[in-house]
Amino acid sequence: MSANGILLNDHSSLKFRVQSCRPGNRGVKRSLAAVIIAAAALIAPMTAALIASTAAVAAEPTAESPAKREPAICQNVRFSDVGWTDVTATTALVGQLLRTIGYKPSIIVLSVPVTFASMQNKDIDVFLGNWMPAQEADRKPYDADGSVVVIDANLKGAKYTLAVPAYAYDAGLRDFKDIHGFAAVLDNSIYGIEPGNDGNRLVLKMLKQDQFGLGDFKLIESSEQGELAQVERAYRNKQPIVFLAWEPHPMNMRFDLKYLNGGDEVFGPNFGGATIYTVTRQGYSAQCPNIGRLLTNLKFTLRGESEMMAAILDRHEQPDVAAAEWLKANPPTTKAWLDGVLTFDGKPAYAALAHAAPPPRAGGFEQWVVSHKIPVGDVIAVAIEKIKTHGTLLFDGISIVIRGMVEGVTAALRVLPAPALIVAIAALAYALRRSWTLTAFVALALLFILNQGYWIATLETLSLVMVATLASAAIGIPLGIAAAHRPRLFAALRPVLDLMQTLPTFVYLIPTLVLFGLGVVPGLISTVIFALPAPIRLTHLGISSVPRPLIEAGEAFGATPMQLLWKIELPSAATTIIAGVTQCIMLSLSMVVIAALVGAGGLGVPVVRALNSVQVGMGFEAGFTIVLLAIILDRISRPKEPGATP
Repeated sequence: MSANGILLNDHSSLKFRVQSCRPGNRGVKRSLAAVIIAAAALIAPMTAALIASTAAVAAEPTAESPAKREPAICQNVRFSDVGWTDVTATTALVGQLLRTIGYKPSIIVLSVPVTFASMQNKDIDVFLGNWMPAQEADRKPYDADGSVVVIDANLKGAKYTLAVPAYAYDAGLRDFKDIHGFAAVLDNSIYGIEPGNDGNRLVLKMLKQDQFGLGDFKLIESSEQGELAQVERAYRNKQPIVFLAWEPHPMNMRFDLKYLNGGDEVFGPNFGGATIYTVTRQGYSAQCPNIGRLLTNLKFTLRGESEMMAAILDRHEQPDVAAAEWLKANPPTTKAWLDGVLTFDGKPAYAALAHAAPPPRAGGFEQWVVSHKIPVGDVIAVAIEKIKTHGTLLFDGISIVIRGMVEGVTAALRVLPAPALIVAIAALAYALRRSWTLTAFVALALLFILNQGYWIATLETLSLVMVATLASAAIGIPLGIAAAHRPRLFAALRPVLDLMQTLPTFVYLIPTLVLFGLGVVPGLISTVIFALPAPIRLTHLGISSVPRPLIEAGEAFGATPMQLLWKIELPSAATTIIAGVTQCIMLSLSMVVIAALVGAGGLGVPVVRALNSVQVGMGFEAGFTIVLLAIILDRISRPKEPGATP
């Protein structure tokens, strides 16, 4: 069969006739064109469908789809938490949410100024607690250089100003201008939160400028929880108190409080009305657009934040646990926050979250031990609460005595003009050490402290150290003597002394703050507890090291135990005992910064304030002042070594 016949038979359904296969034949050309057109008509719809299907598959997010995935660096999200419970709550919420969709958030506790400086250095990615306008001065330099980017407001309707309990408000303390009239019952004090905080700075500026006649008032700086402990103490005793307050916060539900009028020029209108913004470091949203979308979606409410904070403060839940419970109980809010957001591997976040399997629970022996936790913390908390409830009069009496002693020493030091006091301390140094070099150093060091503007703070610190050392020596030296004479007593004391020296010093501040309130009293008691082991141990060592022949000689001459102590043991152990007192002075001075966290004042305040506000100059000045004071006290109080020159 010819080729033309085969072609005709195969395509007999086509409505044309193939006459020849020669290239020059017109019929063949027309026939081939018709075949191509017909084939194209059949293939075109299938090709279009295939292209559309391929595009849809390519557009579908998968784990292998790099266009939909953020860079690996975006998986680690660094948040700043400035330590306020509202910021802790919101940061925990977002951190928990990110953790469930494949990210690895980390939360670092920093002050507000340090937060902005860290964002400028690209060490922090996100900050959810930019209270405006209170933090306007903090943020302004970084707005100017573009190193901090404002994403959006995450909460509106907040406020931040001074407040009082309702009973003080009803008594007439309703306005900023009324505060001065209550100066006596307020002890000329206003309570703030951590040193360096923006609200504290506004109050300090108000006091410095003598606004509302408050130039003779002082601001007691501590922390959010320290301030609230003092408010609770005053509230229980129906005492007037003026303190920094803000909303949202459970304090508005725990206490019947009123915000003071008339503070617009200090905190702004509407009781320091504030809007809280989410801010990031420069270029973060462009680098990590998925996180940027989530941050844009974030919108909190006053009620929602208060619920979270109540779980942390009132039910004592860990922030992560409280956040997980809140997210589980509020799915509509979670869905709104995750609108358009993907997991780190590129899947729709809310759908992935809804179908995520619960995390596996640990089992076995470890889980059994954890589930049967010994309630040490709960027992201590209950005991402190009962002591606080039933021992108010006792603790108030102790507070009055200790506060009176410290304030009395401070007042005595301040009676003398600074030049006269410098001369007196220099003369004391010469009388004790007989060294003109030391005398000149003491005078020049004190003149330098006066020149730097830390004279009053130095006197406050010196008073605290003197009273703490006196109390520690009065308790420690007799205990050391008794322990040296009674080995069983020292065996019983040894673990207690080990605990006092190794327990973190911040732990001392918690019960003393609850029992005695803010101020110099908890600072001094914590200092005494920390410094007390030194005189006990060194007194025990000195008495125990008295040569036995001396004791036997005294006994041979018929000396009584008391005579042996005063005539033989104490003179022989004097150098070691004085070394214990010197150690006590140094340990007391080392507590000065920590004591500032509970409102003790002194040189610790500018150190903490400089740390929280990134003021390098102030921090160096205050730190150098503490060093000079430590050298002066050490050189004056240390025992003179035989044959050594001062």
